[in-house]
Amino acid sequence: MKLFVTGIDTNVGKTVVSAILANALGYDYWKPIQSGDLKNSDTKKVKRWIDKERRCFPEAIKLKNPLSPHESARIDKKKIILEKFEAPKEENLIIEGAGGLMVPMNDKGDCMVDLIKHLDAKVVLVSKNYLGSINHTLMSCHVLASYGLENIGIIINGDPNPASEEIIAKVSGVPIIGHVSWTKRFTKKFLSTQGEQFQTIVK
Repeated sequence: MKLFVTGIDTNVGKTVVSAILANALGYDYWKPIQSGDLKNSDTKKVKRWIDKERRCFPEAIKLKNPLSPHESARIDKKKIILEKFEAPKEENLIIEGAGGLMVPMNDKGDCMVDLIKHLDAKVVLVSKNYLGSINHTLMSCHVLASYGLENIGIIINGDPNPASEEIIAKVSGVPIIGHVSWTKRFTKKFLSTQGEQFQTIVK
């Protein structure tokens, strides 16, 4: 199964959740587009964090500037063509997106959600409780539904907020499938402990 980890915004914890899911499910990892921070890319972080048995595939597109992929690609004089993306031929794969669902990849208007559709992946949506996150989470769920994509659940990164999470699940119809605690140190023990709750989400 291809499982695409996307977020309601940038910096909500997609990379941490991707690493946790890769370990918990025994999946390999791939980030199609890295925009900025090439020296300490998300792929390099995940490779440090996850079990050695898990494979981390190289990015299809590497961009130098921490900007929307369409703008970063323009600066780097590169073209991002949706139809040219081809996922590694692994049976079980975690795919991490860049930014949120409507982040544009090119001037044609192809967005991250179009990449999910193209790759024929199921989705895990990463959310975080902050003022405005209800709106961002519900809009993300709506976009996924409008594209006919299967959103298997929402993972909350950080402290729980039952009032917010209850209304999100009720309005969207998408379950909250777990919480990831915040930590300064991403140890193997932390990843293993956090991953226990997700070991059956795709079975």
